[in-house]
Amino acid sequence: MEKRKPKEPGTHYAKKSPTRGGARPNAGRKPGSGNRITVESLMAEIELHAGRTYAEVLAHNYVGAISRSDWNGVRDYDKAFMNKLIAERLEVAVDSTEDAIAARQTAFAAALARLNEVAQAAK
Repeated sequence: MEKRKPKEPGTHYAKKSPTRGGARPNAGRKPGSGNRITVESLMAEIELHAGRTYAEVLAHNYVGAISRSDWNGVRDYDKAFMNKLIAERLEVAVDSTEDAIAARQTAFAAALARLNEVAQAAK
């Protein structure tokens, strides 16, 4: 049997690849290409194959995690639900009138005075 001669170093590939990174011709997504999967289409597919809404699937899985005593799973569901609920329910009212600013300054001064009293009493 005839032994093959090893190739010379650097001749394994027809085209030498760049060694320092950077952009390469025709690499990456083409300009204007859209996402193939949208959230709406994904939710519709889940609901179609599950035969119930995504919220019902989540609720069923959450109850299953509780019944299996999968406390890590329960914790993850709790976090996900609370993040969603808090994000939807959180409202921040910003009042920057002169009266509101004066009220905040007064409250801050009173809190600072109280803090100084506590510090003096601790000495």
